[in-house]
Amino acid sequence: MPFYQKLGQIPHKRHTQFRKPNGELYREELMGLEGFSSLQSILYHNFIPARVKHTEDLGSRLPETVEFGPIRHRAFKTADAPLGGDAVTARIPLLANRDVILGVARASKSMDYFYRNAQAYETWWVHEGSGVLKSQFGNLKFRTGDYIVIPFGTTWQMHIDGAEARFFTIENPSQIEPPKRYRNNFGQMLEHAPYCERDIRTPDELETHTERGDFEVRVKVRDRLSKHILDYHPFDVVGWDGYLYPWIFNIEDFEPITGRVHQPPPAHQTFDGHNFVVCSFVPRLFDYHPLAIPAPYNHSNVNSDEVIYYAEGNFMSRKGIDRSDISMHPYGLAHGPQPGMTEASIGAKETKELAVMVDTFYPLNLTKDALEFEKPEYQSTWMEGSGE
Repeated sequence: MPFYQKLGQIPHKRHTQFRKPNGELYREELMGLEGFSSLQSILYHNFIPARVKHTEDLGSRLPETVEFGPIRHRAFKTADAPLGGDAVTARIPLLANRDVILGVARASKSMDYFYRNAQAYETWWVHEGSGVLKSQFGNLKFRTGDYIVIPFGTTWQMHIDGAEARFFTIENPSQIEPPKRYRNNFGQMLEHAPYCERDIRTPDELETHTERGDFEVRVKVRDRLSKHILDYHPFDVVGWDGYLYPWIFNIEDFEPITGRVHQPPPAHQTFDGHNFVVCSFVPRLFDYHPLAIPAPYNHSNVNSDEVIYYAEGNFMSRKGIDRSDISMHPYGLAHGPQPGMTEASIGAKETKELAVMVDTFYPLNLTKDALEFEKPEYQSTWMEGSGE
C-alpha cells in the first residue's frame, strides 16, 4: 500500500552521515523495486547488511505440478490439512502458474529462524489465529481476517499466539496494490473505493537488536532456498522511511458494493497483482430490485481461472462446499449456481458469507499435494437430482 511512512531514527537528509552515539556510522540501505524506479524505502542498520558468515543451498522450492486432465470444476478440502511446524514450513502449495502460487498453512509454532522471499510478494490471509509479524521494519500484530502483505526482500519472522494459526496464502512475483480505479493520479484512495488508507495498518513498533551470534536467515530466490548464517541479528535497523514495507488490511474493513441487481465479481475486488486479482466476499445486503435474483448468474470465465477459499457462512449459490474448502472453476467451462440454488436464493435479504477469491488470467496447474485434498464428487453437483 504505497503511502509514505517513517519509524525510528533517521537523519535529516538521505545519503548523509548518520552516526551512532559512539561516533561510528550507521549503515544506510536503499531497498527498492524495479531498479530504483518503483517503491522504495531507506533503512539505517547497526551492521553492514551485506555481511554473511556462511551460505548453504537447501534445494528447489518450485511447486511439483501434475497434469490437469479433462477440464472440470474441482474442489479441495483443506480443513484437515496437516497441522505442524511454523508458518513457512507448514505452507502447502496447491495451485500455481507463472504469476501466482496459492496454498494453505496450519502453523503450530512460531518461527525460530528468519525468512526472506527475494523473488515475490507474499500475502497471508489469516483464517484463524493471531500473532505478530516481526521484520526489519518493526512489528505488526495480526488477527483473524487480516491480509498480511509482505513485499519482496523483507526479512521476517512470524510469531503465533496459542497452538494454531490457519492461513490462505498468495505468492506472486509482482506487487500487490489497490486497483487503479480506486485511486486518483497521486495514488490516494478515492471516495467510491471500498476501503481507504485509514484501514491500513503499518509497522508501529521498531525493535532494534544489536546482539551478536549465529542467526539463520532462509532466503527464497531463483526458485530455490538458501540458508544464510549471519553474525548479527537481522533486525538491527534503528530507523527507516519510504513507501516499501509490510502492511495489513482486515477483510472486515472492506465495504461491500451492492446494487438493485446482482453485482459482478469486480465489485468485490480488493487488490491487483500481475495477471490476477484478489476479491473479498463479505457479509452484505442482497440486491433490492423487486424481481432480483441474489444468486449469481451462470458465467463463463473465458480467459480466467476462478479460485475461492471459503471461510465462513453459507454460500447461497454453492453446495458441496464446507468451511476451509477451495473451489476452482477453470476457464473453458461455464459455472454458476447448482440445481435448486437460484430459486432458493429469491427473497433472501442478506448473506453472512466470508471468502477470498483469486482470479488468474493464465491457467493454473494443480500441485501433487492438491490431489490429496480433492473432492472428486464436486463436478457432479451440477447434475439434476444431485441433492436439489
